[in-house]
This record gives sequence, structure tokens and C-alpha cells, in this order.
Amino acid sequence: MLMSRKLKSPKEIAEEIMRVPPENRTDIFRLVEENMQGFVLLEMPRRSRREVMKNLSDDELVEIIDYLDPDDATDIVQDLPKKRANKILAKLGREIQKKVEFLSKFDPRTAAGLMSLDYIEVDKNITFEKLSQVIKKHEKKTGKFPAILVVENGFLKGEVPPHVLALAKKKEKIGKYVRRVPYVEHNKSEKGIVEVFKKHPHDKIVVLDSDKSILGVIYSDDILKLVEKQSAQSLREFAGIREEEDVLDPVLTKVRYRYKWLILNLATAFAAAAVVGLFQDTISRLVILAVYMPIIAGMGGNAATQTLAVTVRGLALKEINLETAKPVVLREIAAGAVNGIINGVIVALVAVLLNASPVLGLVAALAMVTNLMIAGLAGAVIPLIMKKMGKDPASSATIFITTATDVCGFFAFLGLATVFML
Repeated sequence: MLMSRKLKSPKEIAEEIMRVPPENRTDIFRLVEENMQGFVLLEMPRRSRREVMKNLSDDELVEIIDYLDPDDATDIVQDLPKKRANKILAKLGREIQKKVEFLSKFDPRTAAGLMSLDYIEVDKNITFEKLSQVIKKHEKKTGKFPAILVVENGFLKGEVPPHVLALAKKKEKIGKYVRRVPYVEHNKSEKGIVEVFKKHPHDKIVVLDSDKSILGVIYSDDILKLVEKQSAQSLREFAGIREEEDVLDPVLTKVRYRYKWLILNLATAFAAAAVVGLFQDTISRLVILAVYMPIIAGMGGNAATQTLAVTVRGLALKEINLETAKPVVLREIAAGAVNGIINGVIVALVAVLLNASPVLGLVAALAMVTNLMIAGLAGAVIPLIMKKMGKDPASSATIFITTATDVCGFFAFLGLATVFML
């Protein structure tokens, strides 16, 4: 399967490997060319990567790491048990061993844990001729063109863009060509790094130690992977799925990751059912109401989900918070009212044409407007409250929002029906 067609990138190969059952992945992985294996491992989900590495010998891992940059090699080593990681480190070449040991000291979920050592640090007063010599020395040592970071008295001033090297004169000093570059503290979280990148889009972010000295560089490709990771995590949490869950996991594993969410959903479903139970007599005398109940509740749930998506995005971009959200909430309620009127008119026409009941149409229309306004309110306010409480609004708000629209939708519809139709 893996060898049946030419795959262009490590990501494609990793995707191909992930399509086979977990017990066969190591055998398929061994079919990958040695110089690609490390990059393929890094594209695999962490849990699957660890499983594959567990089945590889120490010598196989050393061969894989030899093809990687120190920062990529560190990502591999940090996924190994500590005892085995030390054994692997002892077998690496001295130069890469020193760099990996240095990078391994940092939390992999912080700026220092993500940084690369592929940079050079030069004083702002050196000439381009001298700079060229430093670059060549780095390239000979690493095989890569470095980021050119400029310092003054040991502190970061900025960078020299690579294209400047082709324009400047050899004897000219680099100082006037220095450009600002974003930076973060070494202990900055992944979320914080993404926020800095969004505010200051750049091809790199410099990582500084607590004394403001340069520790390393995070390149944009690694930052974009973080953005993808956060987006995927939000999607999983939105659905109540854990990051560790694999599509090919055994049944019991899937149950263990999901049952708490489903039990909570069950509790909220009983709350909605309890509201319906209050109007048992109304439903028994007007059976047609049962046809329209899921329509009212379902439309409320959909409208609330739309509002939730917009609100969570606003929170992620720091455009809103609980203290400044009043105009946003009012706009969402107003939008819910307008959408409620539009959809309510349609439902009313259906009730008149199919059921010959203008009163049923009026009740359904009023309930639709009410529930979509509640959906706008709940979809905007609940994620803000969850955020204020330190909870993830994407994963925690959905259940409460669905409960609000189901309970209020049923109550509004059946309550109005009781008043106007009995």
C-alpha cells in the first residue's frame, strides 16, 4: 500500500501509515527510506509516534535521529522514556548530543521547547564581509543558511534580512539594515506564541532567556503547525473527543474517552424531557404539536451553534471578553429575532397550508422567534462565562447552550400552545 504510489511529503506518508491498524504501523514505517523516517515520525500524532518508536530498536532510532536537525531530534528524544532517551543520547555524535541535551532541558510545550538553534548572533557594527564569513562557517557546520540576529551589548536589536546580503557593499556595516523581529520569553506557552505571531506576522520569532540573551529561533512553519494543532484541538474538544483518541482505537478505549461527555448530555436531555412532561395534557389533546417540537428546538440549537462559533473566534482573537461583550450580545439577540421572524413566517405558512391551523402557525412562529433570541443570548453569553471561569469555551459551552435552547424552546412552544390553543 505504502509502496504502491510515490508520496511527495512526510505528511502524506504519515497519513498513509495512520490508515493501517496500529499493530501493523511499525512494519509499514520500516518500508520508508531512512532519510525520511524522522520527518514522517514528526508528522504522526504523538500517541501513534510513541507506539511506533516503542517497537524500534535503539540503533534504528539513532539512525533516524542522525538525519534530523537538533530541534527535530529533540522532539523525538523527548517522546521517549527518560531511561531510553539517555541511552539514545549517549550513542549520538558529540555535536548533536550537546544540542539535543540543551534543548531537552526545556518544556516541549513552551517557546524554548519549540525553538531551533539554526541562527547566528552578530554585533551590529560588523561589516557584511565579516558577516559573510560567519554565515559560511555556519553553513559548513550545519548545511543550512541561518537566521541573522543582530545584537548590541549582548541584547537583541533585530535581524538582517537575507536579501540585503546581495545589495550591500562588503565594507559596509550591517547596523543600518537591521529590521525589527518579534520575540518571546523562553517560558511562553504555545498559545502565547500563536498570539504573538498573529499580532506580529513574521517568518520567525526569537526566543529570549530570562536575562534577555538569545536562546534560539522559532520558525514560521513550526508556528503554523501550532495553529493547526490548536484548531484541531478545538474541534476535538468541541465534539467531546480527546486528543489521545485514535480512529482505530479499540471499543473500550473509545468508550473511556467519551462516556463522561455523553452522561452529561444525557442529564441535559432529561431536563428537556422534564419540561415536555409538564405539558403532557396539552400534547395528548393536541398531538400535532409533537411534529413541530423538534423543529423549534433544532432551529434553536443550530442558531446557537452559529453564535457560539463567532463568539469563540472573537475570544481567540481577543476581540471580546465578558466585561466588553454587551454590544455583541445585544447584536446576537437582535440577529436571532430577525432570523426568528423569517423562519417563523415560513413555519406559520407550513402550518396553515398543511394543517389548516392559523393559530398553530402563530404559536410556532412566536416560539421560533423566542427560541432564536434565546439562542443568540446563550450562544454569546455562555462561552464568555466559561472563559471567565477558566474553562475552554469551545468544549464546555455546547452542552449548556443545547440545554438552554431545548428547554426554552419546548417551554415557549408548549406554553404558548396551552394559552392560545386550549
